[in-house]
Amino acid sequence: MARVRQERAEITRQAILDGAAIAFDHAGFGGTSLSDVVKHAGVTKGALYFHFPSKQALARTLVDEQFQVSEHVPAIEDPGLQTVIDLTHRMASGLRTNVRIRAGIRLVIEFGSFTDPDPAPYNAWIETCRSCLTPAQERGDVLPSVDVDDLATFLVGSFTGIQVTSHVRTGREDLHARIVDLWNLLLPGIVPADRLPLFDPAGSADCRRTLEAPTVPPLPRP
Repeated sequence: MARVRQERAEITRQAILDGAAIAFDHAGFGGTSLSDVVKHAGVTKGALYFHFPSKQALARTLVDEQFQVSEHVPAIEDPGLQTVIDLTHRMASGLRTNVRIRAGIRLVIEFGSFTDPDPAPYNAWIETCRSCLTPAQERGDVLPSVDVDDLATFLVGSFTGIQVTSHVRTGREDLHARIVDLWNLLLPGIVPADRLPLFDPAGSADCRRTLEAPTVPPLPRP
C-alpha cells in the first residue's frame, strides 16, 4: 500500500509540473497564478500545496529540469567541441518538443532579465560548455589563442539570443538551421583548419539519430 501511495503521489507531482509548464510557457511567471496551474494539471489546490509550497518552488523545479539535457556530459569519456555542438541541438530539440523545457528556459530568461536577476542557470551552462572545451583545446581541436571561458560565455549568450529570435520569428521552426549557421560561422575562427572536417555543425550522427527517433507517447494518467 505504501508503494501504491508513493506511485500515486509521484503521478500527481508530475501532473502538477506538466500543468505549471503549460501555464508558465503561455503566460510567464508573473502572468501565471496557482489557479492556472491547478486548472491545467487537473488537481486540487490541496494536492498542489502538498507537493509545492509556492509558485516560486514550482518555477525553480522547472528551471532545474532544463539541465537534464546535459546531465550525461560527466559520463562522456572524451567530451569535446562536438559535445557542445550536440548539446545546442539537443536543447533546441527540447525547446521545440518539450513544454517543460520551454517553460524552464522562459523562466530562466525572465529571472535573469528583470528584478533581482539570477545568474546561476547561465553560469551552470557556461561551466558545462567550459568543461567540454578545455579538453578539446588540450588535444588541439580549439586554437591555443582562444580563451575557453570567453568562448563558453559567448556560446551561452549566442544560443539564448538565437532561440529567442527564432521563437519570435518562426515559433522555433528554424531553430536548428540557425544553430547550424552559428557553428558554420564560428568554427573557422576557433578550430585549426586541418581539424575543421572533424566537426559537424548539424550535430554528430549519433545526436541526429537520437533527435530523429520517434518518442514513446506517455501513458494516460489514471
